[in-house]
Parts: sequence; C-alpha cells; structure tokens
Amino acid sequence: MRAFLVTALVIAAIGGVVGFTYLKTTGLRGEPEPGQLETTFARAARSLAIPGDYKARTNPLAQSSEALAPGLEHFAKFCALCHANDGSGKKTAIGGGLYPKPPDLRADLTQKLTDGELFWIIENGVRFTGMPAFGIGPHSEAGDRQVWQLVYFIRHLPKITPDEIEWMESLNPL
Repeated sequence: MRAFLVTALVIAAIGGVVGFTYLKTTGLRGEPEPGQLETTFARAARSLAIPGDYKARTNPLAQSSEALAPGLEHFAKFCALCHANDGSGKKTAIGGGLYPKPPDLRADLTQKLTDGELFWIIENGVRFTGMPAFGIGPHSEAGDRQVWQLVYFIRHLPKITPDEIEWMESLNPL
C-alpha cells in the first residue's frame, strides 16, 4: 500500500510539473498551433468520446446528389465563418482567433473519419475547441437530415469547384 501511495505521489508531482511548465511556456494563448503531442492527445480523447454506435453509422444520403445543394448552403451560412468556403479553415475572421485552429476539412485526417464520427462532431460539438454543437434540440428527422447533408458536403470539399465557392460567397453572412 505504501509503494502505491509513493508511486501515486510521484506521478502527481510529475503531472504538476508538466502542467506548470505547459502553462508557463504557452501562457494558454490562442495564437500558436498546438504541438504534435497535444494534437495527438486531443484527437485520441475525441475518438474515445464518440460512442461506437455513432462511429458505425453511414450517411443515408451518401448516394443522393440532391444533398449537395442544401449541405453547401448550410455550410456557407453557418460553417464557413470558421472553416472558410473551401473548408481549409484558413483566413477567416473567426477561425483565425480560435485555439486550436479549425481543421482543414479537405485533409485526410478529416476525410478518414467515418460518416458517423462527422455526424457526432457536428451534432455535439467538441469541448475545449471553438466547435459548437449544431444539433437541433432533441433529435428530429429534419435535424438529422440537415446534419447528414453537411456530412455529404464535407465529403465533397476536396472536389469543390470555383463556381461552388462563388455561389457560397453569395450566401455568406455579411
């Protein structure tokens, strides 16, 4: 029992030193990009937080090109403020001030997430980031459809065209 207490105290002391050092070196500022260790830890924590039944879900609109236009419109009005019209997360008035910065939704790290993981992130948000929950109250068929349209559009982002970006610019809030 004594060895356990000593080990626990040593681990707590090391954690305290690491936490204090992190606080003093970063100042908890929002400007810099998170380091690789912080990024890896945050992604692992997010993955653990997403229930397995969500991870296994597939987009019921995946074969419906009719989901593109409403997904694009919703993204332009509510998501592009942080993620940019092209999904890059670069050069946006709001996204530039967030920590961590909004991810590039076209990148493999996002595109390799399952449909269900994307759905869960949109619906529930991600704590300790700027990603709010966009779920529409209690689950509803209309709310779920809207989130699936966004998932469809996010899958489309790597192939977005200049004409689609121009259309989105006309829909962006002023």
